[in-house]
Amino acid sequence: MRRLALLLTLASSSAAAPLFAQSAPQSSATMPAVNDLPNPYRTVAGWAKLPEGRTWGSTSAVAIDKDGKSIWVAERCGVNNCAGSSLPSVLKFDDKGTLVASFGAGMILSPHGIHVDQDGNVWVVDCACTLGTAATAPENAAKGHQIYKFSPKGELLMTLGAPGGGRDAAYFWQPNAVITAPNGDIFVAEGHSSRNNPNARVFKFDKGGKLLKTWGTWGKGATELDQPHALAFDSKGRLFVGDRGNDRIIIVDQNFTVLDTWYQFSRPSGIYIDKNDMIYVADSESGSVNPPHVAWKRGMRIGSARDGKVTAFIPDPDDKAPSTSSAEGVAVDAAGNIFGAEVGQKALKRYEKKK
Repeated sequence: MRRLALLLTLASSSAAAPLFAQSAPQSSATMPAVNDLPNPYRTVAGWAKLPEGRTWGSTSAVAIDKDGKSIWVAERCGVNNCAGSSLPSVLKFDDKGTLVASFGAGMILSPHGIHVDQDGNVWVVDCACTLGTAATAPENAAKGHQIYKFSPKGELLMTLGAPGGGRDAAYFWQPNAVITAPNGDIFVAEGHSSRNNPNARVFKFDKGGKLLKTWGTWGKGATELDQPHALAFDSKGRLFVGDRGNDRIIIVDQNFTVLDTWYQFSRPSGIYIDKNDMIYVADSESGSVNPPHVAWKRGMRIGSARDGKVTAFIPDPDDKAPSTSSAEGVAVDAAGNIFGAEVGQKALKRYEKKK
């Protein structure tokens, strides 16, 4: 009887406790920097060719066309915004880097994010967040802070948000990113500042633009946001939110239930997940740019969106940059070539697998 009682006690204890003890979740402050990984890519600068006389401005927006090989870029008109410019800011390049289409002249103040949906339509985010002194110009007061949906030919199909922006019940104020789910639902991340009572939210709309749900408040807590700067879906339909100001990725379902939090990909400015659930995360604001996060090098970390393991790292060659440096936006074509959109260097770089 004593032996039976002991066995029952052990069985009860085993059922109540997990087989393996789980460690407490790590934070950016406690996790060792993930820097020492192989770089299996070579950098190709100057791949995309602009028309003669036009130079690259800052860009954080790059996406892959429906064909899997052409590249869309939203570029800031040779400088860091398009205020007062007559240049088209939305550009399409073929797989050889030749410009084949352009549109959007005079429409977008600060091109910040870009997304190509399953039908080939092109969504562009105007954050109106890089204007500098032009932000107070009367002609810009009722512009920007919007999301535009274009056809591949540049026809305007939909606009989300009030011109000039809005806060609280209104929207948007400095939106960062847009992405669409397979059923057509639209997700928008908003909030580009960590100062002066900032907003930090993610919106969900139906395919017609009707607001369904809003999630997020600014803060440093487990489910709060600080500069939700990037959005990506994995093959399971989980939404990866690049919570840049908190140096982490928060993974949620499409009703904004938090599923997991990852710090191992550093400070995410851009996120791309391919059809095989490989995740590519661009960090343009760590290291010398950000003393509290100085141990983490800037660059692109590559790994698995399934288990979170980081397997490769493309470092920023300028490890002493004083301000944003290396890719901020990232996209990957069907052949596995990576494209990095750079604000600081005003460039679009291509990364090819070393042979």
